[in-house]
Amino acid sequence: MKIPLFSRQEAAHERSALQETENASGSFGRLWKVFMSGRVAIAGVLVMLQVALQALGNPVNQWNLVVCGAYLLATLAVLLWAQPRPPGSTFDAQWISTIGVDVVAFSLLNFLQYSSINYSLLFALPVILASILGPILLAFGTAASVTLLLLADAWWSSLQGAGDFNARWLQAGLSGSGFFLVALLANQLALRLAREEKLVKQSQSSARMHILVNEMVIATLSDGVLVMDASGMVLSANPSARRLLAAQNASAPFQLAAQAVWRPLSELMQRTFELRSEQQATLSLTHPDLSTRRLHVRARLTGSQDSLHESLCVMFLEDLREMEARVRIEKLAAMGRMSAAVAHEIRNPLAAISQANALLEEDMHEAGTRQLTGIIGQNARRLARIVDEVLDISRAQQQLPAAQPTALPLDEAVCRIATDWAWQNNASARLHIGLDAAEATICFDEEHLRRLMVNLMDNALRYASTSARAIEVTTHLMAPGQVRLGIWSDGLPLEETVQRHLFEPFFSSESRSSGLGLYICRELCERYGAVIGYQRVLSADTQGNEFFILFRPASPLMSPGVSSPDAALV
Repeated sequence: MKIPLFSRQEAAHERSALQETENASGSFGRLWKVFMSGRVAIAGVLVMLQVALQALGNPVNQWNLVVCGAYLLATLAVLLWAQPRPPGSTFDAQWISTIGVDVVAFSLLNFLQYSSINYSLLFALPVILASILGPILLAFGTAASVTLLLLADAWWSSLQGAGDFNARWLQAGLSGSGFFLVALLANQLALRLAREEKLVKQSQSSARMHILVNEMVIATLSDGVLVMDASGMVLSANPSARRLLAAQNASAPFQLAAQAVWRPLSELMQRTFELRSEQQATLSLTHPDLSTRRLHVRARLTGSQDSLHESLCVMFLEDLREMEARVRIEKLAAMGRMSAAVAHEIRNPLAAISQANALLEEDMHEAGTRQLTGIIGQNARRLARIVDEVLDISRAQQQLPAAQPTALPLDEAVCRIATDWAWQNNASARLHIGLDAAEATICFDEEHLRRLMVNLMDNALRYASTSARAIEVTTHLMAPGQVRLGIWSDGLPLEETVQRHLFEPFFSSESRSSGLGLYICRELCERYGAVIGYQRVLSADTQGNEFFILFRPASPLMSPGVSSPDAALV
């Protein structure tokens, strides 16, 4: 079931709001702990002050000691058991156990004082607590209540005739004004710090997101990326770079000059730092156990151009073989409509050459001249095969209709094609045929299957050894209704770059090959809904290369053994 777009957006907003609330709760909780610990410390100091005054023989009201002890117990209870909650738009009961207790305790101490100690300064604690942890209304409300209590204390003292009346009223008024000013300034400072903290967290979140995106993009690049400092230490290397350097097991940081095969890269890096400009080069890296890999390398500096120690060298490694593969694909697109016309124009004189060569061969009896006519015939057949392959690609580009499905008994056809091929290539001693799909019928034309198998077996013969069972042709029933054909040879393993481009047109590891054989095989398989692939597998305790085809089973409605209308086209 699809989730509507607005539901996903609402869910994202809710997650964002929840995250902001959690961040605010964390900051509020830390400030809460600081203020609650400060309240406990002040309560402890007040208790010790009362005990010290009593120990020194000064007159102390016992109720002061009781109030200080009760205040200490109340602050400890809030610190240990209270659960802080960020302030909301309404009044919260948690302020009664904190600000309310502070105001009441300090008011009692102010009313009950016998000594010259002035407890009115302690009212700054609940005012600052309300200003920083609460809204502005709570801060002004606390400052107003404290001011009223100070004025009430001055009025009561005037009734008792204690002290100067005007001085007490002036002190209460100035103290109240100061508390209002403290409330305003502390609240504004707290709001500004909260906004800055929110901006910092948003910037950190955005930076983390950009870092993750950059890492993901760099990790999925087909080009290698190396980041190095001036000493040649590789600080970062994406998977493509490690693959091109044959250093899959190496994890950054590592020294670029640690292996002799990487020395050209190290020299290019040093030249980049010395010239302070972008450098490009085509380098060859020869690994002991692998073939030579040619790379196009671009190196540039980051950071300040004036400070050598702040700059880093970033290298971009591009496999020239992959560049050549892209060029080959562009060649295929450029062939287009001209390929069919050119191939047809070549086919007519080629047929005349082949026919004339056959007539000459009938009249030639000398070994030297017959060898020359044989060379002409061999190259004419090779040219004809290339023309056929080009025509096949042209037909595929013109999107001809799919071949008519036929029901083909797989084992019978495979045995017949493999036997004929072994006799024609004198490879019976090296070929092993293993058939295990006697009842299976596939959706494929026999002539197309012959073309497919001959192409794969020719490749196997080209790279296989001369030992017995160097080439194997097998069939298997994989699952109900799924049949598998495998052509295996004991050749050397293919490089990773070769494997990635196996079925692309014009890609070949040999200079004399057109690079269209495996591409035609893939086109034939796709025409019938089959799948072709490559893997390195073990057969009879020997590692080898295997090309396998997974066929689509034949439908009971298909006619057996009828060739498709376009069979003659290939």
